[in-house]
Amino acid sequence: MRRDLGDIWADLTDLVLPVECAGCRQRGPAVRRGFCPACADALEALRPAPARPDPAPPDLPPCHALGPYAGELREALLAYKERGRHGLARPLGALLAEVVAVAVGGAARPVLLVPVPDTAAAARARYGDHLARLARHAGARLRAAGWDVRTARPLRALPRPDSVALDSAGRAAAAESAFRARARAGSGPVGGGRVVVVLDDILTTGATLAAVSRTLRGVGMTPNVAAVLAATQKWRQW
Repeated sequence: MRRDLGDIWADLTDLVLPVECAGCRQRGPAVRRGFCPACADALEALRPAPARPDPAPPDLPPCHALGPYAGELREALLAYKERGRHGLARPLGALLAEVVAVAVGGAARPVLLVPVPDTAAAARARYGDHLARLARHAGARLRAAGWDVRTARPLRALPRPDSVALDSAGRAAAAESAFRARARAGSGPVGGGRVVVVLDDILTTGATLAAVSRTLRGVGMTPNVAAVLAATQKWRQW
């Protein structure tokens, strides 16, 4: 199978540069695609499972997460989002594809992936929409496994405060008015009978996913499930 230039460049970079592992931040020649063997093994050992905040906000769809927001997974997400490690979109997207597969029931089904959009400011700071990148790689991984996958971006994100500085009530208030349908989102059928899966990176209070779900429902695209990479650990049960 023909390898693309991104694969070749990633491998050459690993050989030439002293790459820091995104999971443990150690440097060494054994780092490949962003992770040392030990951290790669730890991430591969994670298994997607249902996750739900307690309390859960109204309109939150059923959620699945790869694992808790801790350890190697937390460090990898921080490296990807906050430290400019854009090359991690490929391995993290592949992990997100596993969550999607479990969330929709394991059998290959027609799926529509809807990533939660970044604000314009966040996209500028991260050199592009970080969830759109993850969705692209997750979709490619699923299609390679025989899935019929499409991606849609029917929403835009409005400016809002950084959620890191907000409590649960503040997150809910900020999320309530954070998204709008794009001008053409409501023109014609959008789901096409596909399983609609909302994608996010981290599930905390669920306010963002609930707000996205309400906005999507307004354009005739009710989410069936949500798939995330990590979930904070205030839960009833994994």
